[in-house]
Amino acid sequence: MPRFSVVVPAHEVHGRLADCLDSVLGQSFTDVELIAVVSAPEGLCASIVAAHEERDPRVKVVRAPVDGGTVPPGAAGCARGLPAARNAGMAVAEGEFLLFLDGDDTLAPGALEVLDARLTETGEPDLLLFDHERVHWFHGGQGAALRRLWKDAPAGAFLLEQHPALPDVLVPAWSGAYQRAFLERHDMVFSPGMFTDMAWSVLAALRADRIAVLDRICVRHLLRRQGSRNHLRGPHHLDLLDQFDLVMRQTAGLTASRELLDRIFDQLVCEVLRTAASPCRLPGMALRRRYFRRAGRLYRRHRPSGHRRPGGSMGLQHTLLASGSYSAFCAMRGAKQLPRRAARPVMKHLRRLGRLRKRVGHPYRAFLRRPIDENLAVFSSYWGRGYTCNPAAVHAAARRLAPHIKSVFLVTEDHARRMPDDVESVVIGSDRYWEVMATAKYTFNNVNFAMSVKKRPGTIHVQTQHGTPLKRMGLDQVEFPAAAAAAGNFGKLLERVDRWDFNISSNHHSTEVWERAYPGSYESLDVGYPRNDVFYASTADDVAAIRKRLGIPEDRIAVLYAPTHRDYRTDFVPHLDLAAFCASLGEEFVVLLRAHHFYEGSAGLEGILRSGALIDVTEHRSAEEVCLAADALITDYSSIMFDYANLDRPVVVYADDWEAYRETRGVYFDLLAEPPGAVARTQDELTRIFRDGEWEGERAAELRSAFRERFCGFDDGRAAERVVRRVLLGEPAEDLPPVIPLHERAPAPSARRVAPART
Repeated sequence: MPRFSVVVPAHEVHGRLADCLDSVLGQSFTDVELIAVVSAPEGLCASIVAAHEERDPRVKVVRAPVDGGTVPPGAAGCARGLPAARNAGMAVAEGEFLLFLDGDDTLAPGALEVLDARLTETGEPDLLLFDHERVHWFHGGQGAALRRLWKDAPAGAFLLEQHPALPDVLVPAWSGAYQRAFLERHDMVFSPGMFTDMAWSVLAALRADRIAVLDRICVRHLLRRQGSRNHLRGPHHLDLLDQFDLVMRQTAGLTASRELLDRIFDQLVCEVLRTAASPCRLPGMALRRRYFRRAGRLYRRHRPSGHRRPGGSMGLQHTLLASGSYSAFCAMRGAKQLPRRAARPVMKHLRRLGRLRKRVGHPYRAFLRRPIDENLAVFSSYWGRGYTCNPAAVHAAARRLAPHIKSVFLVTEDHARRMPDDVESVVIGSDRYWEVMATAKYTFNNVNFAMSVKKRPGTIHVQTQHGTPLKRMGLDQVEFPAAAAAAGNFGKLLERVDRWDFNISSNHHSTEVWERAYPGSYESLDVGYPRNDVFYASTADDVAAIRKRLGIPEDRIAVLYAPTHRDYRTDFVPHLDLAAFCASLGEEFVVLLRAHHFYEGSAGLEGILRSGALIDVTEHRSAEEVCLAADALITDYSSIMFDYANLDRPVVVYADDWEAYRETRGVYFDLLAEPPGAVARTQDELTRIFRDGEWEGERAAELRSAFRERFCGFDDGRAAERVVRRVLLGEPAEDLPPVIPLHERAPAPSARRVAPART
């Protein structure tokens, strides 16, 4: 029998779940079983749990039932299933003591060791309460949260009546260790609903014969950017009244002093009134009145005999609640808040005037008053750099699958001349640009639109992304000054993220990263990258035609060199002596250079091109065509490696400055430990890898296979179709075409090439 069982519901917390599980399994005190409760066995959270189960026999996986209940938008699966998931975990637990963690929380280092010592010291109490720290999603920890419980607390184990700070309705389930025999003896379970911890904490304290406390932070609880689900707007706040009713009914059947009953009643009423005084939580006057009337009935039904109402404003609120007079309650609250409410319209008017002054004469202002065009979609890539990447692929699929949608592509004036003839383009900054941005129902972008673009209610914005993250992205850059400086204002970034309704991902790794790096309320579209569809649709003839257009001789092995941007450099400073490298490869190879677009026109790049030692494909519109033309890829840390891996062709990593890149930019995993193929740290090594044939050898193929399993999960040739069906046609996510398994896919074949000579 393990000392501890830790129950973790794992639902829609993929960005933080691994950290949560690791915080338990990495404890210095190892006598613990981890019970992970998954709701979707095929989902990303389930795969994260499965990976931990494979590595550590202490992990036990349980399937969660989904119970009923009213929940707010965006919280359905987690909020509805949390009580049931915890109960499912408890049912299979074998530990002496149970602990609960939310899937995005973590156990503090050394927590289990300290808890074990305190339990032993206090004689194995039924309930041990400990502190937690609420960790703001961006600003970090806020310090101990339950200081009020430790003041004047008895030194050892005690009875509930011996400590006036208990019970406390705001103590969460994950701030306690519960003796399993005690829970089984009293048939303790979590009640359905959003506010299940309220009933749990009060009833556990009331039923415990011996309680102990520990003034130590053992859990770090993440405060999500979207805010607490309990505070979201919606009818789920009626669940709070269910918990009020449940606690008072069960309390009546227990032996408790009048003072204790009064304390519980007052705390519960305080929480009920807090919601009644926050109309933003209850949508619509009818629901607010319904809430207040029912709360009043519960107040009258459960008010303990001899209860004395508090004095002052709180006492008046008690009286009004008991009478069920919501109008009088609103009048009282309104009089209390009059100065702030009176000032609000004035400040709103002044802000409106300020915005109008900034837009005097601007056409956008007039366009925003027009109705939204339900059949207009706007696409843009790389700040208007042409018809390319995921937006272009979705655009092409939309014309085929949703012909009723009129679409335009946004470009800069320079790139407008290079657009395909059959694609309508709009120059960024023109009057037409402001018109379509103001009236389009749908917008697709692989970066972010400018802050001047307003997202109107009823419009849908799709963030298509443009790569798989090896380097730190979004808010994850904050710890790396060079990257953070390039990223700009993080507050503005989050405002742009708030415009996203959908965010496309090409693999589980990206889905995890996007949740942390770009916290928001968008739906993750785990459908693959539309731009990579062409890798599965192209034929050998298509590959040959592309090579001919690029000027690649038929008998040459084409090696694509695609280095990435360095945040600590501004010019294109090649890490390879490209002329020498081309010469060392010999005549059977030809090198294609695709420099990062940040370096176009830089002096360093121009100097290399003048040497005539290679074919420049930097400005070629389609990175996908360049990949199709290449028989092998050399890159450092560019995300092109993840896309190219779909082709199942050799990839060589040239990482001469890995340590510098990792320290200045930050990375999500060790590329040198998990590469897609052979790795070179010097130019001599790189040359040897090609001369000796290691670049396409058996070991390189094994590494590539593992890499593809991890990072090519969703790319199967139908990504653009899934996006169109989900977004433009409104089909449910569960009805989209299923992803074809990796082993059943057939990517475009490599060009026929002469076998390299061995030395």
